[in-house]
Amino acid sequence: MGFRSLFCCVKGSDRKNQGKKEATWRIFSLKELQLATNNFNYDNKLGEGGFGSVYWGQLWDGSQIAVKRLKSWSNKAEMEFSIEVEILARVRHKNLLTLRGYCAEGQERLIVYDYMTNLSLLSHLHGQHSAECHLDWTRRMNIAIGAAEGIAYLHHYATPHIIHRDIKASNVLLDSDFKAQVADFGFAKFIPDGATHVTTRVKGTLGYLAPEYAMLGKASESCDVYSFGILLLELASGKKPLEKLSSTMKRTITDWALPLACERKFNELADPRLDGKYIEEELKRVIFVGLICACNRPEKRPTILEVVDLLKGDREKFAAVESDEMFKSTLVADSGENGRSELISDEKEKKQEIGSD
Repeated sequence: MGFRSLFCCVKGSDRKNQGKKEATWRIFSLKELQLATNNFNYDNKLGEGGFGSVYWGQLWDGSQIAVKRLKSWSNKAEMEFSIEVEILARVRHKNLLTLRGYCAEGQERLIVYDYMTNLSLLSHLHGQHSAECHLDWTRRMNIAIGAAEGIAYLHHYATPHIIHRDIKASNVLLDSDFKAQVADFGFAKFIPDGATHVTTRVKGTLGYLAPEYAMLGKASESCDVYSFGILLLELASGKKPLEKLSSTMKRTITDWALPLACERKFNELADPRLDGKYIEEELKRVIFVGLICACNRPEKRPTILEVVDLLKGDREKFAAVESDEMFKSTLVADSGENGRSELISDEKEKKQEIGSD
């Protein structure tokens, strides 16, 4: 199916009113985007991934944009490009990245977004802004709730429902007010009505992948919840999903966090950059919700709508989470009920060939 035939009916698609933003996307010319980015100058590059590069640009009216440029044309790249543009054009929510437009000329495929002044959550947790401590506790809580609400829109309000398949810190962008914008829908899938999952080739990033998806290719809303749970733990602790312990061994963030959560050692779970300036009840909520979301048993994970309620302080729901059996035992280093193994070898990691980052 060609790009234009896949995309032809998007503008007229139905959208729910919750958190809706007005659709303002358009088709850009290649020349216009070349001028905006100084011909995709290296100095304008914001980042790079398996898909290609993202560039900062400025349009003739002074507005700032981010331009994702696919590095090479192929049928596979064309499909991922088409899917991302279609989904972005379908969904409008205050916590989902806004589509400004696209360009499809010759073999050039470019997607244009609003430029996010504060870049990604990854840049503040582990990247170029990590030493600047811009993320105080209030901002972290707002980011957690905002990202959850954006994902909830995809899972429960978009028609058809959408699973993201690549929830991670680099795909949560931050605007000038540090509000979360979930981004990058190149791996997203539509879920048909009545379906519990879709079986597909595994895509995503090691450390964020739900086990049933990584092993069996079963993608569902619950897989996004798992990834979001890892993201919550990362946001609260400042640790990466996989921590390098030696040249050959890594530890997952869940195996580090669960014993401390069972012992209620929240001061050891909090990101040291917070310098103790956090609300302990909220930190506890984020940690426990993150761990229950990242449970290896899908049936124990909450829905993302329940996650939103939990993060916003639903006491009854949180009491049920806190009393769950997984938080009562400190013997979590073995592969007991949660099926966790404490360490991951680099050799094992290399064998898990995941789609582009």
